Amino acid sequence: MKTKLIPILCLLVIFCCSNLSSKEVNSKILQPSSGSISVYSSPELYNLATRWADEYAVAHPGHKVNVIKTEESEINSLVNNGENICFVSNEKTTSEKQGPVFRIVVGREIIVPVISSKNPFLKEIIEKGISREALAQSLQAPGKMKWGTLLNNGQSAPVRYFILDDDFTKEGVRGFVKTDQAFISAWKSEDSKALISSIQNDPYAIGFCRMTDILAPNTSSFTENILLMPIDKNGNGKMDYMEKIYDNFQDFTRGVWIGKYPKALTNSIYCISKTKPAGESEIAFMNWVLTSGQSLLPANGYSDLVNYERQSQMDKLMVTPLYAEAPQKTNSTARVVLLILVVLVAISFALDLVLRKYRNTRMQQSETRPGKPRVFDEKSLDIPKGLYFDKSHTWAFMEQDGTVKVGVDDFIQHVTGTITSIGMKNHGMRIKKGDQLCILIQKGKHLILHAPVSGTIMEHNSDLSVDSSLINNSPYSKGWVYKIKPDNWSREIEFLSMADKYKSWLSNEFTRLRDFLASSLQATAPQYAGIILQDGGALHDNFLADFGPETWEDFQTKFINTSI
Repeated sequence: MKTKLIPILCLLVIFCCSNLSSKEVNSKILQPSSGSISVYSSPELYNLATRWADEYAVAHPGHKVNVIKTEESEINSLVNNGENICFVSNEKTTSEKQGPVFRIVVGREIIVPVISSKNPFLKEIIEKGISREALAQSLQAPGKMKWGTLLNNGQSAPVRYFILDDDFTKEGVRGFVKTDQAFISAWKSEDSKALISSIQNDPYAIGFCRMTDILAPNTSSFTENILLMPIDKNGNGKMDYMEKIYDNFQDFTRGVWIGKYPKALTNSIYCISKTKPAGESEIAFMNWVLTSGQSLLPANGYSDLVNYERQSQMDKLMVTPLYAEAPQKTNSTARVVLLILVVLVAISFALDLVLRKYRNTRMQQSETRPGKPRVFDEKSLDIPKGLYFDKSHTWAFMEQDGTVKVGVDDFIQHVTGTITSIGMKNHGMRIKKGDQLCILIQKGKHLILHAPVSGTIMEHNSDLSVDSSLINNSPYSKGWVYKIKPDNWSREIEFLSMADKYKSWLSNEFTRLRDFLASSLQATAPQYAGIILQDGGALHDNFLADFGPETWEDFQTKFINTSI
């Protein structure tokens, strides 16, 4: 294969050299803008935009981003006049009042229900949560605005509602509760400081505001005496494990990110402009906001985008080089011939790679009937003899030099589908049995697997950094993860199993897997649960690939973590 690269490279060099005579054309490609740009921000996003600008300047010395706080009415005229890059959170600004504009989503703002830490029913609220249906019932008439209505416990203590006085919060709450706007308008509307003060001083109050309004300054914690009100999302009268995200700031932001929080209470943050930004500096800044800049969102009370969302928004920013005028025609027959040769060789090379990969895939995968999805059962698993297997779905094997090679078993790769990347520890790091071994990632969703043995990492499989699908195609040979110098091999293998014993143990794992699907998956995604089973109850191969990060996290906590 390497020999095929040589003529290709030679032809490309010749072709590139022939392009040197076209400087008059290339010099007319749109030139990058200066290192200093100005962006505009609505008042509620000004602090976030300023943080982005400051951090970008630190990461890119010589580049400066000036942030200008601007009222919504002024942003409308700025965009219409062609001023680029305005950060807004009000969707109406980007649609009804603007008409056609270029927009990308850069994050999400969160509306939160809050209560006082002095609420006399706090323990019951934490255990039961408050459902959307109970809130709607409470709002139907003043006589039903009682804590007994919300908790179904007969209490007559009144509920006093407060809401932040802005259209975004009111519209979000109305969409969540699904009630008439008149009910929301009847609540006491206040600015953020007054609302927080009211909740702190009224143990029977419920307030709705932005997440950013309840964060203590320069911390990742809530304002004193303010708690998030737990939402019973599935309305079953209790806070299930999958709904328990309200204890602290970190758990909550994570829960919002993976979809455990009502979508009606989140709102997209936009970057808008009249047309797609064309300046190099503007594009570079926006790409940074969608990559490194996302890490600033959770710490500042916002929710960052998941990986596929970031990529889709970055794709919108892609710019095809523009010419000030049409390129000059050339009569160089040699250049045309060389171009044809390069294209033909490149096509043949690509076809060769595709055919090789196809043949390898056909050899590595068992044949299935046309039109039928592959079935995942005990017969489909590869369990080679000679390896030690752990309940963490990993394996270990001692090499002749005394190092222990470890990896991931075939069971897990049948569950996840093709692994798109893997997080590995560095050479020289110590690891204990049960510690995090590696992170399997599939399009932004991930599972954490645990170490089968203790020791020092002597080598990690660098091939996985190039092709992580080796874990799928060859989990026991080319897809190994680490070579470890063991601390206590003779003792720890007593807790591992050889092939026959491990195969028997896996029978119980399939039972646990079906139990997981019958409970957690039915609760989180009932509309999709049926697709993972075939006629007769057989499992669909790679079923977890069809589901989002919320299901992956439940699989982590309820299946993977309970095995070890």
